[in-house]
Amino acid sequence: MIQRYSLPEMSEIWTDYNKFKIWLEIEVLAVEAQAELGLLPKETAQYIREKADFNTDKILEIEVTTKHDVIAFLTNVEEYVGEPSRFIHLGMTSSDILDTCFAVQCKQSGEILLKDLNELKDIIAKRAQEFKYTFCVGRTHGIHAEPTTFGLKLALWYEECKRSISRLEYSIEEISYGKINGAVGTFEHLSPDVERHVCHHLGLKQAPVTTQVIQRDSFAQFLHSVAMAGTFLEKIATEVRHLQKTEVLEAEEFFSKGQKGSSAMPHKRNPIVSEQICGLARLIRTNSLAAMENNALWHERDISHSSVERVIFPDSTILLNYLLNKTKKLVENLLVYPDNMIKNLNLTNGLIYSQKVLLELAKKGLKRQEAYVLVQKSAMKTWEEHTPFLDNLLTNTELMQHITEEEILQMFSYEGIIKSVDYIFDKCGLK
Repeated sequence: MIQRYSLPEMSEIWTDYNKFKIWLEIEVLAVEAQAELGLLPKETAQYIREKADFNTDKILEIEVTTKHDVIAFLTNVEEYVGEPSRFIHLGMTSSDILDTCFAVQCKQSGEILLKDLNELKDIIAKRAQEFKYTFCVGRTHGIHAEPTTFGLKLALWYEECKRSISRLEYSIEEISYGKINGAVGTFEHLSPDVERHVCHHLGLKQAPVTTQVIQRDSFAQFLHSVAMAGTFLEKIATEVRHLQKTEVLEAEEFFSKGQKGSSAMPHKRNPIVSEQICGLARLIRTNSLAAMENNALWHERDISHSSVERVIFPDSTILLNYLLNKTKKLVENLLVYPDNMIKNLNLTNGLIYSQKVLLELAKKGLKRQEAYVLVQKSAMKTWEEHTPFLDNLLTNTELMQHITEEEILQMFSYEGIIKSVDYIFDKCGLK
């Protein structure tokens, strides 16, 4: 007896068993809808519901001969149902079950990915609050810029995670459409009520207009959302890889007892999880491009998209599920070193305060470019001689004509950076 549709784990969604299970549910729902329309006895529909079943291995065996998956499936189902199987697939075409099933599978996988993303969002939020006021240097072009906090880095990830969730939610809605309307989408041999009944029970909407297939732009958009979520995880992993560099060491991946970093060098603690995330994210991006290539089909249908989808959708959704679980553990167990952050913050001998001095000179009436040249003169001396920026400012006689020593000393503090941290957190919804 057929079991009603339920949500499997990601590893099961793209299996032949789950696919055939959904196919059978579609076929039986279509039979029940036609019975409601009086096209066959309700007792027959009930009998088909009770008897309909399949054997995955047998279907694959039959397909070797038929070279047609749906015919192989229907042939096997007929062995369980017998003579009433003539009412199964009545007026339907292969894509009615293929595309409707595909929508269900995408929806199933998308719901799991949403759950993962929401869990990651909560983990990031917790760690953002933990390091809300933990000072670290901000870098642009890889070079020290001005102070920030590690909590703000995490707040940035939190906000992008929310966008990844929104994109995926929208894309799931866009692919949650089924079609049971025949060979070229005209309902010539079927009542629209059959489609309505099937889609309703599968949690899908009816595609407004189709050819033999549901159009592929929505599926491409779904995979694009999956790929974008992958780039978000890569962003986190790339940051961790930099922060774990020996010369930086502001944060690093958790290194478990007994873990080994190198077959040659016992001292190594490598960011292997982050590197794995970065590598596999590239594969998901590549797959999203293939999904876009699937949109242009010949006339009412060809099958140039079909073989591609059988690879890229399972691979991409399973990969993102895997990477999300890796990233959840990465962020949750990330080792953070505030002392090293302070050490690195002071690494440039005070150059991080250069903009404060520039702005103060501008307030005193100097033209911006004139003030820039004066401050840059002292800054370049610090770069070249590794001498304190403060000392070089105080000995810059031309600059000191416009500002007092006391005013400069007051600027050499990064405490002011936290005055707007609460405001930024509130904007992100991080309470």
